[in-house]
Amino acid sequence: MLNLTIGLPRIHKERGERRDFLPQFVKRVSELGVEVVLERGYGRGMGLQESEYTKGTDFVRFARHDETYQQDLLLVLRYPNDEELRLMRPGSCLISMIHFPTRPGRIKFLQDLGIETISLDCVKDDTGRRLVENLRAVGWNGVEVAFKILKKIFPDFEKPNRRPIHITVIGAGAVGGYAMQAAIRYGDLNLWQSMAHQSVPGVQVICVDYDTTCHESIMRGILKDTDILIDATQRADTSKFVIPNEWIGHMPEHAVLLDLSVDPYDPFVNPPAVKAIEGIPQGNLDQYVFYPDDPAFDKLTSCVNTKFRRTSISCYSWPGIHPKACMSVYGKQIYPLIRTIIEAGGVQNINPQGRFFHRALARAILSRWSVNNNE
Repeated sequence: MLNLTIGLPRIHKERGERRDFLPQFVKRVSELGVEVVLERGYGRGMGLQESEYTKGTDFVRFARHDETYQQDLLLVLRYPNDEELRLMRPGSCLISMIHFPTRPGRIKFLQDLGIETISLDCVKDDTGRRLVENLRAVGWNGVEVAFKILKKIFPDFEKPNRRPIHITVIGAGAVGGYAMQAAIRYGDLNLWQSMAHQSVPGVQVICVDYDTTCHESIMRGILKDTDILIDATQRADTSKFVIPNEWIGHMPEHAVLLDLSVDPYDPFVNPPAVKAIEGIPQGNLDQYVFYPDDPAFDKLTSCVNTKFRRTSISCYSWPGIHPKACMSVYGKQIYPLIRTIIEAGGVQNINPQGRFFHRALARAILSRWSVNNNE
């Protein structure tokens, strides 16, 4: 007899969001002795068939969207909307990217529903390192798109006598590090090899720390030669711009602005939350490239200046640009967490003083997180 059931619904966000867990992951979970309930059409956006999920197992079945939300465990990469969450049974557990530290409204809503939750972005080892992340894809996918667009709009891109492409990265954390690695390879190994074969000068990457961004005269000198400006910052104060819109006016007309931190605009908090580079629209998997004449600039909140515009690239879910590769990574990272929960007999049996994955999961369970953070 199966002890637990786990629902895997599709992500009903923008049409470009196609990320579903792969058949290999679903099969491994079913082999743990649980029933896996998939929403009808699961995997279709990535070209997968239902038969690929059910082959070789009797513990995987397809059901309506609402039925997937009525299982003991609910696993979905992106946080569902309120109406979907109300479908869940009290006492069941949501496993998703919830972002407890920056979403206090979500915490209260989930507590009022009486469901337990595990925030995948809060699952950390004993040193504080996240166990579920795809930051390499954030850096490489964003830079790949930026170079494709620069190649399209910069007439000198493939000329052997041009100067090196100048890349400026703001922020030197994990995302910034991956962005720098990607930048020196044009975000695309094939493009890099092609350019090198033609003896076209390569790429010059500089990283600018926060203390330097405070000096306008220095930044003007840097920005006037910057072909791609990359925001990879992690700001403690999201109410302050790092690059004001006026500084964008010093950049070349062909310059590309790449938003990897994807901090959202929020005019409803006090003070309002803004992006690090002022004037970049918020993108998603349906649209992540915004040319200067795009109406999205005019729709930004009135507290944001968009007078100086350059082609801007922003995506809420950068790993989703290549969904199969993305879900292969997440499946490998999440499987041991699901196995630990199932072997423990449920989230309520996770031991914060237990073995490695018990301790990591305990740090991300809402009921424990709220107590530890005095919510």
